[in-house]
Amino acid sequence: MARRPLPRLLGGGILSPARGRELARTAADSATDVLHPLLVIGRGLRILAAAARRRWAATPKDRRGPALFLGVSVALVLALAPYGPLLALAALMAAAAWQGRERAAAKAGPGPAELERLGSLYEALVPYFSVPEDPSPLFAHGGEWQRAFSEYGFDAAGRITRLRIRYPAYFTDGEPASRSRIEALLHAKSGRGREYLFDWDEEGNRLDLRVLEPLPAGVPVQPFVTSPGETVLGFTDADGVQRTLPVLEDGAQHDMPPVIWRTGPRSAEPHLLAVGHPGSGTSTLLRSIALQALRHGGDVLVVEGGGSGEFACLSGRRGVPAVECGPAGALAALDWAAHETERRLVATHRAREAGRPVPEDVRRPLWILLDRPGVLAHVAAAEGAPDPFVRLQVPLRHGRAAHVTVVVAEQFDHLGLLGDAVWQHTRARVVLGPASAGQVGDVLGLPPHTTPVPRVPPGRGYVRLGAGPVHRLQVPAAPDPYDEDADPAHREAVLELLPARAQAAAGGRAASAKSLQTQPPAQAQGPEAEADAADRIPEVPAEAP
Repeated sequence: MARRPLPRLLGGGILSPARGRELARTAADSATDVLHPLLVIGRGLRILAAAARRRWAATPKDRRGPALFLGVSVALVLALAPYGPLLALAALMAAAAWQGRERAAAKAGPGPAELERLGSLYEALVPYFSVPEDPSPLFAHGGEWQRAFSEYGFDAAGRITRLRIRYPAYFTDGEPASRSRIEALLHAKSGRGREYLFDWDEEGNRLDLRVLEPLPAGVPVQPFVTSPGETVLGFTDADGVQRTLPVLEDGAQHDMPPVIWRTGPRSAEPHLLAVGHPGSGTSTLLRSIALQALRHGGDVLVVEGGGSGEFACLSGRRGVPAVECGPAGALAALDWAAHETERRLVATHRAREAGRPVPEDVRRPLWILLDRPGVLAHVAAAEGAPDPFVRLQVPLRHGRAAHVTVVVAEQFDHLGLLGDAVWQHTRARVVLGPASAGQVGDVLGLPPHTTPVPRVPPGRGYVRLGAGPVHRLQVPAAPDPYDEDADPAHREAVLELLPARAQAAAGGRAASAKSLQTQPPAQAQGPEAEADAADRIPEVPAEAP
């Protein structure tokens, strides 16, 4: 029998490099097939851990303690339950396997239409980001946009949703006019009708553009979880504030970031000015503030200059001394507010001199809400009557120490009628409705950080508290409950927050002796009513603090 030759590997031969690579590749493929479930689970665990870290970083600090306690409680229950650890491990492995599964490959890059859009945007920026003296310009006609645009994103329609632009260091990014030109150009080239956020990084010479989602406009006014002295003006973006509130929207509970306005003796912004066009939601903001003030035990005096009767739902309610609509009654109410402020100052001064606590009626917050007072000033000037803003100076100047808060809502057309005291002492500002960047900047003191859109829902605008940043704002829906055209659910929410009716006194006036030591004037309808109101204004003591 002939002897068969031994293989070259066993016979001292040398394995060829090609054959070795093939064997190594086969071994690697076999190991990958065997270890594929473990690789999938490991990738899923890594994804779950990263998601948990992001969720923990995004959780507000005041909610981390309860969240940690809840997690420990759930782990303890699972450890004590029969087969609890085994079921928890199985659920974790299943979730990791689902998260670590192979997904479809993401889109490699922009399509032809998106490339054309990026190219046209690059060419449009060349005149603004280039100078003839630059030997190696970052922006040049016919240049490569990949050097300037490092990150970008598009929506389903092919429009830009996010973009990072790198610009040369000699661009004057510290001048507001230069920034405004770039922002207007990007707004026009990226698509109008959307709200863009521009984040300028002057140190790194970068500009980040991002499209903002619209704020929820269906949140009704409700008993917000706030402490006395805190008022929810509305809701804003999640990255603008460090706090969230549980709110009900369409029967479901959500956590939304609010804009909290703090009032009282220690507040740096004791008074507020709201400006807007007709139908922008300034009256809705006043109703929302009034309902929150009444819920915390404050007294609310309403002076309505327009005479539309949108605050009739507050008339006669407990904690509402008066709701004045006529010019004579409004002037009498402002006279009473000035006297009441002085009385509170005198009472506080005497209590501190004697070493006694401040009386309860002085520490109870008093809110003075004025809707369109410019109409009253115009009527007073036409009739030769005293200017109502002269009476408003005392609550504005001394209201912070006397627990008196003034809220003024006016339209853009009548801003010239507001007195200097209103502009000087209303450090909290709100602009509602469609307005240009210049109009917003004139009222708030700073231009908006986003591009205003021409069409917005009622109650949508911007807010700035003191010297803080400008935030987007959506006011809670608080329509007139007697308006049949309003949403029935929102009308019902307002009716539920209204306090009970006060006991009717002689002449149909609301008795507020429990909340105030002095009775404010009722709605005046003629000279007799005005004289009656003047008779009931208390005399101011001779002493002054």
